[in-house]
Amino acid sequence: MSKILRTTGAVLGTLALAGTLAACGGDSLEKSQDKSSSSTSGGSSSTSGGKKGSLVVGAAGFTESAVLAELYSQVLADAGYATSITTVKNRELYEPALEKGEIDVVPEYAATLTEFLNAKVNGDKAKDKPLASSDVTATLAELTKLAGPRGLKVLPAGEAVDQNAFAVTKEFATKNNLKSLSDLGASKVKVKVAAGDECKIRPFCAPGLTSKYGIDVTGIDPKGVGTPGAKQAVKDGVDQLVLTTTTDASLDTYGLVLLQDDKKLQNADNVLPVVNAKDAAAPEISDALGKLTKALTTADLVDLNRKVDAERAKPADVAKAYLQSKGLIKK
Repeated sequence: MSKILRTTGAVLGTLALAGTLAACGGDSLEKSQDKSSSSTSGGSSSTSGGKKGSLVVGAAGFTESAVLAELYSQVLADAGYATSITTVKNRELYEPALEKGEIDVVPEYAATLTEFLNAKVNGDKAKDKPLASSDVTATLAELTKLAGPRGLKVLPAGEAVDQNAFAVTKEFATKNNLKSLSDLGASKVKVKVAAGDECKIRPFCAPGLTSKYGIDVTGIDPKGVGTPGAKQAVKDGVDQLVLTTTTDASLDTYGLVLLQDDKKLQNADNVLPVVNAKDAAAPEISDALGKLTKALTTADLVDLNRKVDAERAKPADVAKAYLQSKGLIKK
């Protein structure tokens, strides 16, 4: 699953769970007697030692999740645990594995997981009664209520957030004096949005831009969300606005800049750890992950993503350098 459109796709994701599992049957996890050697077809990496036991950290199939999993794994290893990283394709597979204890901890996104569990618990009703919002405190309260009965413990969220966002060229922003989406609405400039087809109907996209910000959206250019083609179209002036994410590390390459979501159209997708309450609820685990969560910022995520995607560095290496620079692990 792509990290893009996590929130909007979450409600529908669980409803398609049976089909997803059938299509990916070979990726189901089996409980390992020694969890430090657990792996899936996605592969795993591990650390040796571990006087306090072993922990499996889950990662999804995109760069940011891989980096976050390395950060989690290394701070937990520094705290005395033997850790391994297991990469699973998507949330429909790794969330049940987390419930079962096949995975002990995963990096997650508050609003997306809230709506994923909302759909899992409430089915079609979840579409009419979303529980996530732009208020991170309220979202976490709802997530905690959903997660508890499933054997999951939600740890505190931090400042770092990866949510849907809109960008324009720096030239366009300067010409129209734009810093926020409110500025764009007030400018009365007509814009065509480079995004996915679903932008026409999703409340966070064209309908929200119009109703909340008064932006004059003249059409959707279906080039995908945050794709090179979508960003190139805005750079070339074919489109004026592109849907991407707050941690997109390639915006500078295209001469693009994010506009502030000052009226909070997007839900609170703050990064946070979620653990199996039975196997990974020790205070030492919460403390180690909590220090990382407090240190990590959105700008940090952008930089870490850039190092992996643009500079071709390994997630393990960029995670280690970051943690050492913050004094979160021993050098």
